[in-house]
Amino acid sequence: MKLNPILASALAALLLANPAFAAGAKAYVGNFKDDTVSVIDTTAQRLIATVPVAAGPDGIVIARNDRQVFVSGASASSLSVIDTASDRISDTVEVGKGPQGLAITPDGRWLLVAVNGEDRVAFVDVATHAVAATVPVPKPHTLTVGPDGKKAYVSSQAPGAFALVVIDLATRKVAASVPVEKTPRDLEFGPDGKMLYVTMAGVSAVQVFDAASNKPVAQIPTGISPHVAHLFAGARSGVVVVQGPGELMLFDPATQAPTGSIAVGKQPHWVDILPGGKKVLVTNEGSNDVSLVDLAGGPVVTIPVGNAPRKVAVQHRAGSGARVSIENFAFGPAQLAINVGDSVTWTNDDGAPHGLAFADGAPGMALMLPGQSFSRAFPKPGAYDYVCAVHPYMTARVTVGAQ
Repeated sequence: MKLNPILASALAALLLANPAFAAGAKAYVGNFKDDTVSVIDTTAQRLIATVPVAAGPDGIVIARNDRQVFVSGASASSLSVIDTASDRISDTVEVGKGPQGLAITPDGRWLLVAVNGEDRVAFVDVATHAVAATVPVPKPHTLTVGPDGKKAYVSSQAPGAFALVVIDLATRKVAASVPVEKTPRDLEFGPDGKMLYVTMAGVSAVQVFDAASNKPVAQIPTGISPHVAHLFAGARSGVVVVQGPGELMLFDPATQAPTGSIAVGKQPHWVDILPGGKKVLVTNEGSNDVSLVDLAGGPVVTIPVGNAPRKVAVQHRAGSGARVSIENFAFGPAQLAINVGDSVTWTNDDGAPHGLAFADGAPGMALMLPGQSFSRAFPKPGAYDYVCAVHPYMTARVTVGAQ
């Protein structure tokens, strides 16, 4: 049946005018064997674009302002930069042979690149794309930056000298090298920066390191071949991508004990969380698709992509209408990145009263009853910490980056 032209025009106007009908946050998936990136609309749950990139797309990270996607070409010597407005390549950045893992500092200024083929980590200016400095690290593979922006950890895969290398980001020098027995695969900070979750080849467990002492303090048992473990800000459970059984394992961050698992595709590789903290996207390298997983136990949605999807990064979707939900005595998301001039609206979606108190002394809201909202604009860059005025153990942060 054809839609009436007048009705079609009215519907189109509604779609443009009402953000509730707008496209959702986009996810960018690197297809390792196709040398492409698949772009997914996470709300429509479908593929909307395919972008050719440098050979062997491995690392993927999205700039804090959501406007650029950086993709490392592990079989090349460059990064491909995708403009998220057009989903086309806007620049190519030469960084050295075999770039792999990528990470962006919390202030959004610096992109760290693990240049595996040249035994170093490169610092790339996010605004200019210029390589400003390098730090020697043997065979760097993946890396992560602490939420306070003070240090980065790098998985160093040098044969016979496996280590977690710590870089002081202020001095841009190696501050420590922590030997490990097995090849480190990935490492990720928890949202408060206190714990580091490390996976290693041949070890069916996630190693939990105390970031202050650089010593292991716990193990989280998994199935065969855990590849990446995350405790995302705002999520109730930690997640582990376990390749052998093809599952996403959940764990309790308080006890570090497994609490369940969700079947995904074949040979899952990577995971990122969607805005709101309730769903994640898992890449399945062995079945050429991604799994959209509801962490509360809803149905898993499978979305076909390219050949051998590895890394995935989801837009922060902060924009000028960013929203934070207060629910189950937590802020979601607890870590929010926006641009200068943007505003944030907090809504109490809980059954209990809450409030907002900002560390910088800006006016908040002493008592926010269920259903009430509060908005604040952020005209200057910086990190803005805040707590619940009623329950001060509820903490969160808004990071405002220059446009």
